[in-house]
Amino acid sequence: MNVIISAKKMNLGENFNEYANKKLSGKLDRFFGEGTEAKITASAFRDVVTLELTVKHDNLIFRAEQSAAEKTDALDACIDRIVRQIRKNKTKVEKRLHSSAFNESYADVIEEQTEFNIIKKKQFVLRPMTVDEAVLQMNMLGHTFFMFKNGGTGETNVVYKRDDGNYSLLEPVKD
Repeated sequence: MNVIISAKKMNLGENFNEYANKKLSGKLDRFFGEGTEAKITASAFRDVVTLELTVKHDNLIFRAEQSAAEKTDALDACIDRIVRQIRKNKTKVEKRLHSSAFNESYADVIEEQTEFNIIKKKQFVLRPMTVDEAVLQMNMLGHTFFMFKNGGTGETNVVYKRDDGNYSLLEPVKD
């Protein structure tokens, strides 16, 4: 597992780097094979450390964020959340953790330059997947919507979680 650790407005120290590598390999290596990347981003505000852990393996992205007084406590909580995400979705994710279902990459760059105040620009790869896989990925990221390339139609679709707890799918219609 390739671990990337970064900090905003704080110094993590070598001890934390060793601790993070040991914890990640001890808890997550059994789920993931080669080519897995884990990114830890830590930031401090007053006496609270906020730590974000993102694990990328093939087409899957697992993300957890936790605030705590100690950075090690925040890391432990993030790792536990990701393990819970994997276990919660075990039957759906199990076959994809060991080998990728899709090998091709489809890049899509979102660029909106309008009179609106765009504060963040994000680029990501659209991978072909089913609607169920997109809902699973959205839930694992903890987001309320997810854009993906529909493997059946080849079109860009969006799934989102409704206020009533159900899900909706947005599909483009050609004129």
